[in-house]
Formats: sequence, C-alpha cells, structure tokens
Amino acid sequence: MARKIRVLVAKPGLDGHDRGARVIARALRDAGMEVIYTGLHQTPEQIVEAAIQEDVDVVGLSILSGAHMTLIPRVTQLLRENGADDIIVIGGGTIPEDDIRALKEGGWVKELFTPGTPLEAIVEWIQSNVKV
Repeated sequence: MARKIRVLVAKPGLDGHDRGARVIARALRDAGMEVIYTGLHQTPEQIVEAAIQEDVDVVGLSILSGAHMTLIPRVTQLLRENGADDIIVIGGGTIPEDDIRALKEGGWVKELFTPGTPLEAIVEWIQSNVKV
C-alpha cells in the first residue's frame, strides 16, 4: 500500500488572508492527502524547517500580498540549501502572468494556481506530479 502524499500549506509573509489556504488544505485532505497548515505570517525559514521536519512531498505557498517574487524563490533556495530540493514547491494567489512565467522558467516553482482555479485541478496536479 502506497503512503499518502504529504503537503505543507503555508502563508509566508505579512498577508493575513488565509481563507483560500484553508479551503485548499481541506480539499487536499478530502482527496486523501496528509496536510499540515502552518498558519499565518510564516517566514521562509519557518516554512522550510516545518517542511523538512514533516517530511512533506509538496510545499504549497499561498501569497496574496504581492511578495511572490521574493518569497517563493527564498523558500525554494532554502530547501535547496538544506538538501531538500526533492520537495515540490507550488503556489497560489494573485500573480500576474509575467511573474508566473518568470518563476517557472527560473526553476523557483513547479506550478502556480491563480484565483478561480477549480480545487479538483489542484488535487489532480499534485496527484499526477508526486510519486509516493
């Protein structure tokens, strides 16, 4: 029997809106994944430490503050520096198309989901891209 996919859902930075992150966490749990939600106002260092301690497969970053071009690369960089570059980083939030392209082409994130993305699409992406 395969183990469950483990996902850390995190809200980095000063963004205080976490309704979307909670909805995503619930959808992933309902799909049979193990989900850890870090809560609001996490630093990239706290997120990476939790991801490593929890031995997750995926880090999902929810960012609505506009700081995605700083926070997403920082989390990915810290994962690499800690030898945890096998953890997939995905994100979501209000992110312009040019920034999505830059983050993906720069290798900072595997996928980004913008508002209005069906929950099923996020679940399916994770199930298709994480091998456990």
